[in-house]
Amino acid sequence: MTADHPAFDAIVLAGGAARRLGGVDKAAVTVGGRPLLERVLDACRDAGRTIVVGPARPTWRPVHWVREDPPGGGPLAALATGAAHATAPLVAVLATDLPFLTPDTPRTLIGALPPAADGVLFQDSEGRDQPLTAVYRTAALRAALGALPATRHAPLRTLLPALDLHRLAGASTTFDCDTWAEIATARDRIKEHGTVLDEWIAAAATELDIEPGEHRTVLLDAARDVAHAVARPAAPLTTFLIGYAAAKHGITPAEAARRVTALAARWEAEKDSGEDSGNTPGGEAVRQRRDQDGQGPEGQETAAGTSPGGPEGKEGHPA
Repeated sequence: MTADHPAFDAIVLAGGAARRLGGVDKAAVTVGGRPLLERVLDACRDAGRTIVVGPARPTWRPVHWVREDPPGGGPLAALATGAAHATAPLVAVLATDLPFLTPDTPRTLIGALPPAADGVLFQDSEGRDQPLTAVYRTAALRAALGALPATRHAPLRTLLPALDLHRLAGASTTFDCDTWAEIATARDRIKEHGTVLDEWIAAAATELDIEPGEHRTVLLDAARDVAHAVARPAAPLTTFLIGYAAAKHGITPAEAARRVTALAARWEAEKDSGEDSGNTPGGEAVRQRRDQDGQGPEGQETAAGTSPGGPEGKEGHPA
């Protein structure tokens, strides 16, 4: 991290009985084709170390797995276990059922942390504190947890009075999925016009084991340029060819996209300054020849009994 964004670790709480979901493994429930846990881990990509408290599961990103003491002891016990394994001076604390977290979430929290505060947390749209969408100073968090009489099955709100916290109001990222109705709402939201492309790219990148944001802009720009300069159906095939060339020749997708974009520009230049315009070498002579042959500027027949390529021969002349 830079001076503007100091180093931090992340603690993701991924345990819990999920009773309102019928006891299913909430972390494995998918939204936009990706498990909730993977979505939250993607938001932790800047963390030096990501500590996941809960039963170990396969994950795309490498994480440090720990179990709360005792297992099933509740979120406060899980937080205490996770904090004991943090090494950075700051720690982002996130719940696994928050599908709309992004890498900007911890960045925003860290940027809003006052120098004298012990931490900063988001509040939801109704002004309620969200201690599992927060960044804490690691030493202050450990001290506050250590001062509690007990953490097992204790509510999270008992931790907050011991900390000097700054609050950020009205965050949409605090939407959580405790019920199937909320999961259905989240699944609908990611398919909205303004978000569906980013959501799909992130899901596909995870499935293909590539960095979600890597080369996305250049690929989209290349697809747009090809669609404009050549034809719309050429765009998806071209992006496939970019990826194929990158794999075959060991070049970056950005370099392959740059070459394709340059080709599309040349293609469009030929289309915009073709023979009939007279803007290319010999273009004016060709135009004059076509006019003399009985063709208008668009190459259409202008004399009876002549048609380009027709039965009388090329350019409408007798064979």
